[in-house]
Amino acid sequence: MESRPSILPPPDPADRENVYAVTRALMLLDAFRPHEQGMTLSELSRRVGMGKTTVLRTARTLARSGYLTQWDDGRWRLGPAAGWLGVRYQTAFDARDVIDSVLRALTDTTGETTALFVREGSSRACVARVERPSLERHYIRAGERLPLDKGASGHILLAYAGQKGALYDTIRRRGYHVSVGERDPLVCSISTPVFGARRRLFGALCVSAESARLGHAELAAHLNALIASSEALTRALATAG
Repeated sequence: MESRPSILPPPDPADRENVYAVTRALMLLDAFRPHEQGMTLSELSRRVGMGKTTVLRTARTLARSGYLTQWDDGRWRLGPAAGWLGVRYQTAFDARDVIDSVLRALTDTTGETTALFVREGSSRACVARVERPSLERHYIRAGERLPLDKGASGHILLAYAGQKGALYDTIRRRGYHVSVGERDPLVCSISTPVFGARRRLFGALCVSAESARLGHAELAAHLNALIASSEALTRALATAG
Protein backbone atom coordinates (compact mmCIF):
# COMPACT_ATOMS: atom_id res chain seq x y z
CA MET A 1 0.00 0.00 0.00
CA GLU A 2 1.36 3.40 -0.96
CA SER A 3 2.14 5.54 2.05
CA ARG A 4 0.60 9.00 2.25
CA PRO A 5 2.55 12.06 3.26
CA SER A 6 1.83 13.33 6.73
CA ILE A 7 -0.54 16.30 6.89
CA LEU A 8 0.53 17.18 10.42
CA PRO A 9 2.66 20.31 10.81
CA PRO A 10 6.20 19.85 12.10
CA PRO A 11 6.51 20.16 15.89
CA ASP A 12 7.21 23.63 17.19
CA PRO A 13 10.66 23.73 18.83
CA ALA A 14 9.25 26.04 21.52
CA ASP A 15 6.54 23.50 22.36
CA ARG A 16 9.16 20.77 22.61
CA GLU A 17 11.25 22.88 24.97
CA ASN A 18 8.19 23.59 27.14
CA VAL A 19 7.57 19.85 27.45
CA TYR A 20 11.19 19.30 28.43
CA ALA A 21 10.96 22.05 31.03
CA VAL A 22 7.88 20.47 32.61
CA THR A 23 9.55 17.06 32.56
CA ARG A 24 12.62 18.46 34.33
CA ALA A 25 10.44 20.09 36.98
CA LEU A 26 8.54 16.84 37.61
CA MET A 27 11.80 14.89 37.84
CA LEU A 28 13.03 17.32 40.45
CA LEU A 29 9.86 17.04 42.54
CA ASP A 30 9.95 13.26 42.25
CA ALA A 31 13.57 13.10 43.43
CA PHE A 32 12.72 13.77 47.08
CA ARG A 33 12.18 10.75 49.32
CA PRO A 34 10.29 10.41 52.60
CA HIS A 35 12.23 11.31 55.76
CA GLU A 36 15.09 13.00 53.87
CA GLN A 37 16.23 16.31 55.34
CA GLY A 38 16.57 18.00 51.99
CA MET A 39 19.32 17.70 49.37
CA THR A 40 22.19 19.86 48.22
CA LEU A 41 22.39 21.04 44.63
CA SER A 42 25.03 18.40 43.90
CA GLU A 43 22.87 15.63 45.38
CA LEU A 44 19.86 16.75 43.35
CA SER A 45 21.97 16.92 40.21
CA ARG A 46 23.27 13.37 40.68
CA ARG A 47 19.87 11.94 41.52
CA VAL A 48 18.04 13.31 38.48
CA GLY A 49 21.00 13.08 36.11
CA MET A 50 20.96 16.74 35.09
CA GLY A 51 23.65 19.40 35.18
CA LYS A 52 23.84 21.71 38.18
CA THR A 53 22.99 24.79 36.14
CA THR A 54 19.80 23.20 34.79
CA VAL A 55 18.85 21.88 38.24
CA LEU A 56 19.41 25.27 39.86
CA ARG A 57 17.35 27.10 37.23
CA THR A 58 14.49 24.61 37.54
CA ALA A 59 14.63 24.60 41.36
CA ARG A 60 14.45 28.39 41.51
CA THR A 61 11.44 28.37 39.18
CA LEU A 62 9.67 25.82 41.41
CA ALA A 63 10.62 27.80 44.52
CA ARG A 64 8.93 30.93 43.17
CA SER A 65 5.65 29.00 43.17
CA GLY A 66 6.27 27.41 46.56
CA TYR A 67 6.87 23.86 45.31
CA LEU A 68 10.47 23.87 46.52
CA THR A 69 12.20 25.82 49.24
CA GLN A 70 15.85 26.36 50.09
CA TRP A 71 17.14 26.30 53.64
CA ASP A 72 19.81 28.62 54.99
CA ASP A 73 22.43 25.86 54.64
CA GLY A 74 21.69 25.67 50.91
CA ARG A 75 19.79 22.38 50.98
CA TRP A 76 16.59 22.06 48.96
CA ARG A 77 13.37 20.48 50.15
CA LEU A 78 9.75 20.24 49.03
CA GLY A 79 7.83 23.44 49.69
CA PRO A 80 4.36 24.08 51.14
CA ALA A 81 2.66 24.16 47.72
CA ALA A 82 3.79 20.57 47.10
CA GLY A 83 2.32 19.53 50.44
CA TRP A 84 -0.96 21.30 49.76
CA LEU A 85 -1.17 19.64 46.36
CA GLY A 86 -0.89 16.26 48.06
CA VAL A 87 -3.56 17.20 50.59
CA ARG A 88 -5.91 18.28 47.83
CA TYR A 89 -5.42 15.04 45.94
CA GLN A 90 -5.82 12.83 49.01
CA THR A 91 -8.84 14.73 50.26
CA ALA A 92 -10.63 14.61 46.92
CA PHE A 93 -9.79 10.93 46.47
CA ASP A 94 -10.90 9.83 49.94
CA ALA A 95 -14.02 11.99 50.05
CA ARG A 96 -15.54 11.19 46.66
CA ASP A 97 -18.05 8.73 48.05
CA VAL A 98 -18.94 11.16 50.84
CA ILE A 99 -19.45 13.99 48.35
CA ASP A 100 -21.79 11.88 46.23
CA SER A 101 -23.68 10.72 49.32
CA VAL A 102 -24.16 14.28 50.60
CA LEU A 103 -25.38 15.48 47.20
CA ARG A 104 -27.85 12.61 46.86
CA ALA A 105 -29.23 13.25 50.35
CA LEU A 106 -29.56 16.98 49.66
CA THR A 107 -31.39 16.32 46.40
CA ASP A 108 -33.71 13.91 48.22
CA THR A 109 -34.42 16.58 50.86
CA THR A 110 -34.94 19.54 48.54
CA GLY A 111 -36.23 17.82 45.42
CA GLU A 112 -33.80 19.95 43.41
CA THR A 113 -30.53 19.54 41.53
CA THR A 114 -27.41 19.78 43.68
CA ALA A 115 -23.75 20.25 42.75
CA LEU A 116 -20.30 20.90 44.18
CA PHE A 117 -18.03 23.44 42.49
CA VAL A 118 -14.35 24.10 43.06
CA ARG A 119 -12.19 26.93 41.81
CA GLU A 120 -9.91 26.19 38.85
CA GLY A 121 -7.84 29.28 38.15
CA SER A 122 -10.12 32.03 36.85
CA SER A 123 -13.14 29.75 36.51
CA ARG A 124 -15.13 27.22 38.54
CA ALA A 125 -15.53 23.55 37.75
CA CYS A 126 -18.42 21.24 38.61
CA VAL A 127 -16.82 18.20 40.28
CA ALA A 128 -20.02 16.37 41.26
CA ARG A 129 -23.71 16.72 40.48
CA VAL A 130 -27.03 15.01 41.24
CA GLU A 131 -30.06 15.89 39.10
CA ARG A 132 -33.53 16.35 40.50
CA PRO A 133 -35.99 13.50 39.87
CA SER A 134 -37.83 15.21 37.02
CA LEU A 135 -37.92 15.43 33.26
CA GLU A 136 -36.84 19.04 33.50
CA ARG A 137 -33.06 19.49 33.26
CA HIS A 138 -30.64 22.39 33.22
CA TYR A 139 -27.56 20.63 31.99
CA ILE A 140 -24.14 21.19 33.52
CA ARG A 141 -21.87 18.20 33.21
CA ALA A 142 -19.38 17.21 35.89
CA GLY A 143 -16.07 18.75 34.89
CA GLU A 144 -17.64 21.63 33.00
CA ARG A 145 -16.13 25.05 33.70
CA LEU A 146 -18.18 28.16 34.34
CA PRO A 147 -17.32 31.80 35.11
CA LEU A 148 -16.45 32.74 38.67
CA ASP A 149 -18.22 36.10 38.66
CA LYS A 150 -21.68 34.80 37.74
CA GLY A 151 -23.87 32.39 39.67
CA ALA A 152 -24.23 31.70 43.39
CA SER A 153 -21.38 29.20 43.72
CA GLY A 154 -18.99 31.42 41.78
CA HIS A 155 -19.63 34.32 44.11
CA ILE A 156 -19.18 32.04 47.12
CA LEU A 157 -15.79 30.90 45.84
CA LEU A 158 -14.70 34.50 45.29
CA ALA A 159 -16.03 35.72 48.62
CA TYR A 160 -14.26 33.09 50.69
CA ALA A 161 -11.05 33.57 48.71
CA GLY A 162 -10.97 37.13 50.07
CA GLN A 163 -12.50 39.06 47.16
CA LYS A 164 -13.09 42.69 48.13
CA GLY A 165 -16.32 44.60 47.70
CA ALA A 166 -19.67 45.18 49.39
CA LEU A 167 -21.26 42.16 47.74
CA TYR A 168 -18.57 39.82 49.05
CA ASP A 169 -18.61 41.40 52.51
CA THR A 170 -22.34 40.64 52.61
CA ILE A 171 -21.82 37.05 51.43
CA ARG A 172 -19.18 36.40 54.10
CA ARG A 173 -21.42 37.90 56.77
CA ARG A 174 -24.49 35.89 55.76
CA GLY A 175 -22.66 32.70 54.78
CA TYR A 176 -24.63 32.07 51.59
CA HIS A 177 -25.62 33.65 48.28
CA VAL A 178 -28.65 33.45 46.00
CA SER A 179 -28.48 34.07 42.26
CA VAL A 180 -31.49 34.27 39.93
CA GLY A 181 -30.92 34.26 36.18
CA GLU A 182 -27.43 35.71 36.48
CA ARG A 183 -25.35 33.28 34.42
CA ASP A 184 -28.28 31.65 32.64
CA PRO A 185 -31.70 33.39 32.60
CA LEU A 186 -33.37 29.99 32.95
CA VAL A 187 -31.50 28.95 36.12
CA CYS A 188 -31.43 30.10 39.74
CA SER A 189 -29.28 28.80 42.59
CA ILE A 190 -28.33 29.14 46.25
CA SER A 191 -24.86 28.25 47.51
CA THR A 192 -22.80 27.92 50.69
CA PRO A 193 -19.05 27.34 51.25
CA VAL A 194 -17.43 23.99 51.99
CA PHE A 195 -14.11 23.84 53.83
CA GLY A 196 -11.45 21.16 53.93
CA ALA A 197 -8.39 20.44 56.03
CA ARG A 198 -7.31 23.33 58.27
CA ARG A 199 -10.45 25.26 57.31
CA ARG A 200 -9.15 25.98 53.82
CA LEU A 201 -11.85 26.74 51.29
CA PHE A 202 -12.57 23.55 49.35
CA GLY A 203 -15.55 24.48 47.21
CA ALA A 204 -19.13 25.68 47.01
CA LEU A 205 -22.18 23.48 47.45
CA CYS A 206 -25.31 24.62 45.65
CA VAL A 207 -28.95 23.86 45.03
CA SER A 208 -30.21 24.96 41.62
CA ALA A 209 -33.52 24.97 39.79
CA GLU A 210 -35.36 26.45 36.81
CA SER A 211 -35.96 30.15 37.43
CA ALA A 212 -39.43 29.88 35.90
CA ARG A 213 -40.39 27.49 38.68
CA LEU A 214 -38.48 28.86 41.71
CA GLY A 215 -37.44 32.31 42.80
CA HIS A 216 -35.35 33.89 45.54
CA ALA A 217 -37.78 33.09 48.35
CA GLU A 218 -38.33 29.49 47.29
CA LEU A 219 -34.59 28.88 47.05
CA ALA A 220 -34.01 30.47 50.47
CA ALA A 221 -36.41 27.89 51.92
CA HIS A 222 -33.73 25.29 51.22
CA LEU A 223 -31.05 27.22 53.13
CA ASN A 224 -31.14 25.16 56.33
CA ALA A 225 -30.78 21.88 54.45
CA LEU A 226 -27.97 23.35 52.35
CA ILE A 227 -26.09 24.61 55.41
CA ALA A 228 -26.44 21.25 57.15
CA SER A 229 -25.09 19.48 54.06
CA SER A 230 -22.17 21.92 53.75
CA GLU A 231 -21.27 21.38 57.39
CA ALA A 232 -21.46 17.60 57.00
CA LEU A 233 -19.21 17.72 53.95
CA THR A 234 -16.80 20.07 55.72
CA ARG A 235 -16.48 17.62 58.62
CA ALA A 236 -15.88 14.73 56.22
CA LEU A 237 -13.23 16.62 54.26
CA ALA A 238 -11.46 17.76 57.42
CA THR A 239 -11.30 14.15 58.61
CA ALA A 240 -10.05 12.91 55.22
CA GLY A 241 -7.37 15.61 55.10
